[in-house]
Amino acid sequence: MSAIDTLPPLRDVITAHGLSARKSLGQNFLLDLNLTAKIARMAGNIETADVLEIGPGPGGLTRGLLAEGARRVLAVEKDARCIPALEEIAQAYPGRLEIINGDALEIDPAAQLTQPIKVAANLPYNVGTELLVRWLTPDTWPPFWQSLTLMFQREVAERIVAQPGSKAYGRLAVLAQWRASAQIVLHLPPGAFTPPPKVSSAVVHLEALAAPRFPAEPKVLERVVARAFNQRRKMLRAALKGMAPDIEDRLVASGIKPTDRAETVGLEQFCALARTLA
Repeated sequence: MSAIDTLPPLRDVITAHGLSARKSLGQNFLLDLNLTAKIARMAGNIETADVLEIGPGPGGLTRGLLAEGARRVLAVEKDARCIPALEEIAQAYPGRLEIINGDALEIDPAAQLTQPIKVAANLPYNVGTELLVRWLTPDTWPPFWQSLTLMFQREVAERIVAQPGSKAYGRLAVLAQWRASAQIVLHLPPGAFTPPPKVSSAVVHLEALAAPRFPAEPKVLERVVARAFNQRRKMLRAALKGMAPDIEDRLVASGIKPTDRAETVGLEQFCALARTLA
């Protein structure tokens, strides 16, 4: 593992600050600085961007982002034990790293960032999906972010990029692919982390589209998709029964058979259905 900066290896940092990973915080630390720099590069050109990082822990990805030239990094970390280690990184990169000790689910960081903004994070497993859904469903579009480069459990990553007809296809795929282009750019085995999780991980890169792929009212689409996949084994005429008294007619008008199940319906059809229900 070659050095990417003049700071100590991450194992030494963790030992010096007593940073054993906490399961309650969904922590799994990525210690290979070459790997964190590689993930930082997957965010694209960050030299002219502010980067939001959630859950930096001891700062492996933080150092990767700064070493790769990020204009500025805003790191939001819930675990107060990690703050001294992150402050050492801030001293090594004067004026380029700001640290917030707080819960990412309770903080709106957009006001503290300057456009263009990219998000790059090894997301804590216990909040990753919720944060992604929030970033994909803002009140206005385009969102505050230009791209998201995020580490997830491999199962979650596969749900984001899944296509109709697959077991992984569901609400997350529809919400992600409606307003963004999404692809898995890196797979990581459990052994890449300390402690090793029980599952493999993957990095997903999402680029925000200027406008959604198909017109639809966001709240209506979210509601339709949530209802459809909440009972994914049911035919849609049953799963969506409470949404309109003439739901079968609306399904047909949207190019969907009332006997279809949610996992066979494509994004364009879901948007068409949302328009008939709006």
